[in-house]
Amino acid sequence: MVHELADYERAPEQCHLTGEQLTAALFGAAPALFGHVAVDAAGQPIGFALWFLNFSTWEGVHGIYLEDLYVRPAARGTGAGRLLLATLAAICVERGYRRLDWWMINWNPAARFYAAIGATPMDEWVPYRLAGPALHELAAQVPAAPTQPDA
Repeated sequence: MVHELADYERAPEQCHLTGEQLTAALFGAAPALFGHVAVDAAGQPIGFALWFLNFSTWEGVHGIYLEDLYVRPAARGTGAGRLLLATLAAICVERGYRRLDWWMINWNPAARFYAAIGATPMDEWVPYRLAGPALHELAAQVPAAPTQPDA
């Protein structure tokens, strides 16, 4: 379904995730990615939410950052997306997290759905990303760690 989401977001060429990578991220020795899958009455997957913890230095507590929420087109309007978000909201409340954050592509019609559940756009914040050659160039500016003599 991650590749279906990439198609929906008009960027299939940017999605390189493999099943093995997703399995390792979710179920490896120290997972930092978490997920929920919505299934229909027949047990077939119809949607998913992938998320990880963030931290608010102002609030002093963790929160959830929703990386991806996707519901297959045939299942939209069934309540699957709402239930996935409600599940994450319940985790926040149960654990004392103060917020659930996500980004949405600006043309996504889900904006109406998000507004209907009380979510507000954070349009005063400007997203930044460091990737590719610029990421590597900045990383190369870290001085080499001094070597320790053998004890």
